[in-house]
Amino acid sequence: MRYRIASLLSLGISLGLQAQTADQNQPVNQNQLPAPTLQVQSQLVLVPTTVETGKGDMVYGLKASQFLTKDNGIHQDVRLEDAGNDARPLSLVVVVQCSRSAEREFPKLRGVATMVSALVGGAPTDTAVVQFGTGEELLSGFTRDPAARERALNRLAPCSDDEDTIFDAVDYANTLLDSRKTPGRRVILLISETRDHGSETKPMDVIRALGRTNTVVDTVSFSPAKSQLIDEGEHGPPPGATTNWLALVVMAVEAARTNAPKEFAGLSGGEYINFTTQHGFDRSLNTLANHVHNYYLLSFVPRFPADASGSSAAAPGLHNLSVKIPDYPSATVRHRESYWANDMEPAK
Repeated sequence: MRYRIASLLSLGISLGLQAQTADQNQPVNQNQLPAPTLQVQSQLVLVPTTVETGKGDMVYGLKASQFLTKDNGIHQDVRLEDAGNDARPLSLVVVVQCSRSAEREFPKLRGVATMVSALVGGAPTDTAVVQFGTGEELLSGFTRDPAARERALNRLAPCSDDEDTIFDAVDYANTLLDSRKTPGRRVILLISETRDHGSETKPMDVIRALGRTNTVVDTVSFSPAKSQLIDEGEHGPPPGATTNWLALVVMAVEAARTNAPKEFAGLSGGEYINFTTQHGFDRSLNTLANHVHNYYLLSFVPRFPADASGSSAAAPGLHNLSVKIPDYPSATVRHRESYWANDMEPAK
């Protein structure tokens, strides 16, 4: 039985204290004072963002004030987190499909151990390795030993399963990361087909779990149908000034069913790369390693016009994010596309 741990990244405090006026000549009975109420009402959102020129060159040196960031169409003030990626701890789960058409793709994955080393760079990194078909097999728990990591990656091998349970595998990896409870970056590297076959976990449950955390999902995908005619499931935010979060969820679920790796990467701010040849796989890994070490990490605490109760916190549900850079109108900006805001409950 798999235990799934819901990640809650909600933190913020409002404190209300009422007091009764007592006669100066009478002692105050502490038992008669009303109890204080503690309310948790805010959420830190991290938005990994890469910026490229039309020629594919990275744009460096941008300031937080140059990023125009909106949450459900409402402007948010962002800060730029320390970009010293090589110094920030990293927890990484490498998740590789071993079933179905993966068997004929395995010869192309010979460089995966070298690629993972390039991804982590000099950061202190805990890495776990999982392969999956029908269910997940943990080849290695979290380790900081590069040799142990390489041995686990070299154990990856095709399996004869008829299913590729992508939703289950990503949920499993997210649960592994939740169990760590360590500071720093959280990354899932998913190497798989584009479509899920046989998962018990529902797409919306995975989308909700990823949307509540600051986990980045980087994906390298292959497809038995020539990459589904090169990503047939393009989607965008719904039209209109008012965002319907339920419509966003439905859209995300349908996109995940069409191309799960692409949707997970977009939701989390990761990279989605599709390959069909050995050369394409190697080139994809080089591109991924370059982007992992050259992104901006924006952060903000959502603020909205106050509602009837006076709260300016994010409404519960899936939120759509947009990031533009007016100073570079022709730049290609890749960023986390959404996050999930939780219902807030008074602390006991």
